[in-house]
Amino acid sequence: MAAPLLALAAFLSIFIGVAVGLLGGGGSILTTPLLVYVLDFEAKQAITASLFLVAVTSMFGLIQHARARRVQWRTGVIFGVAGMVGAFIGGQLGAHLPGSLLLGAFAVMMGVTAVAMIRGRQKTSSRHANGLPLFRILLDGFLVGLVTGLVGAGGGFLVVPALALLGGLPMGVAVATSLLVISMKAVAGFVGYAFKFGVDGQFIQANPETQIDWSVTLLVTGFAIVGALIGSRVVGRIHPDRLRTGFGWFVLVMAVFMLSQEAGPTVVDYASGGWLNLLLVIVGGVAIVALFTWLIRRGPGTPPAPAEIELEAELAAESGADAAPNGSSDAAPESAGEASPEQPARR
Repeated sequence: MAAPLLALAAFLSIFIGVAVGLLGGGGSILTTPLLVYVLDFEAKQAITASLFLVAVTSMFGLIQHARARRVQWRTGVIFGVAGMVGAFIGGQLGAHLPGSLLLGAFAVMMGVTAVAMIRGRQKTSSRHANGLPLFRILLDGFLVGLVTGLVGAGGGFLVVPALALLGGLPMGVAVATSLLVISMKAVAGFVGYAFKFGVDGQFIQANPETQIDWSVTLLVTGFAIVGALIGSRVVGRIHPDRLRTGFGWFVLVMAVFMLSQEAGPTVVDYASGGWLNLLLVIVGGVAIVALFTWLIRRGPGTPPAPAEIELEAELAAESGADAAPNGSSDAAPESAGEASPEQPARR
């Protein structure tokens, strides 16, 4: 591969890592477009490599949070095991789907992530403090894992609200615990994409369609981790909400670009078939724009209860001394300027 492309990939990887370090999540959603449109990876190879990057960076961030005792292991493992099952199935299914369909689905995932970042973090009150709704946690974990396995994104913006609502975790603890869930799902999704099982009389064998260039993948992963460290060091100097909003719009533009690349020619061919087809395309486009506009204008949701505000303020004050840089991954959007609680969730 040409040196200029590798240099560009390294620079963009640092940018992705900085976004992760500053925003606490969402940055690695750009890994797949980087691999496809800059490094010329095939769609399935890019998703496989992206899952590897998500797994590594999530584990990197998990270590920092675990040392600060922010991770709720029991809830995370339950959610993560269900997510691993869904991610493995999603990876096995994705390995048999057309690459253009996968990239189109990934573009939709990017759009949803962008809307979540633009709207900001939704405050949720901690429920089910006296017991875990096991079935709901397993079901939600499986469905989120299925999405992760199919499109190669961490889906942290789905994991964190689920942990807060179903697991009864304070938001800071939910973000830390989500790193455990995301790393487990990403590993399972990677295995689902990278290997075939029960084919040609062999229990397991490498999938030739998803073999990745390890030198490039490790380069991108390494520079993304470096960028995450840089981002975590300057996190307090940049207004997190404005940064997240701007980055969210950038991700939304990238989602539109990817969707136009994958579905654009088909839509143009369909619209050229007659006035009725053209009208349907225009109406569909307007409906999509109206839907995203409505979702963005809805805002971040219902404000938290006063008791939760008091609890988060207390936990943030206790963890103020430990505001040292922490590695991050594809966790859900969280205000990067807020300190995470240093101790486990209070039941």
